[in-house]
Amino acid sequence: MLDAVDVRILSAVQQFGQISKTRLSELVNLSSTPCWIRLEKLKKAGYIKGYRGEIAIDKIIDLVKVIVTVSLKTHNRTDFQRFENCIQRVDEIVECSATGGGSDYVMKVITASLNDFQNLMDDLLNKEIGIDRYITYVVTRDVKSTPLSLLKLLENKKNP
Repeated sequence: MLDAVDVRILSAVQQFGQISKTRLSELVNLSSTPCWIRLEKLKKAGYIKGYRGEIAIDKIIDLVKVIVTVSLKTHNRTDFQRFENCIQRVDEIVECSATGGGSDYVMKVITASLNDFQNLMDDLLNKEIGIDRYITYVVTRDVKSTPLSLLKLLENKKNP
């Protein structure tokens, strides 16, 4: 179970990524060695999935972002697995979530052009991975894209 110090460490890592032992201990208000030991335990326990730099790719190249909802023809476990296994291997599909309701999946796709996007979708349809229909939404502007605040989430859970 996580305690308040663990949550502060995770929150600092979420906000600042890889930071020095000294800076982390200052943010968490714990001496360096115990702070670093806790960080290592959190890593080993799988609470930290990784570190990455977020690149503003749209400043380098003009891209097309498309949100796609996908409905499958049939809904057996093997149908979902076949679709998901295929999607895992497509670099242009940067996010894919299984959903309940009107569609089975919502995907975020990034390509160099609308023509490239359509070629990708045609390729997926030709693979016969069970797609019944898909609906596309071209992203015209990103309004918000931030990670969920761990501290706020846990605070809301304590005070419903």
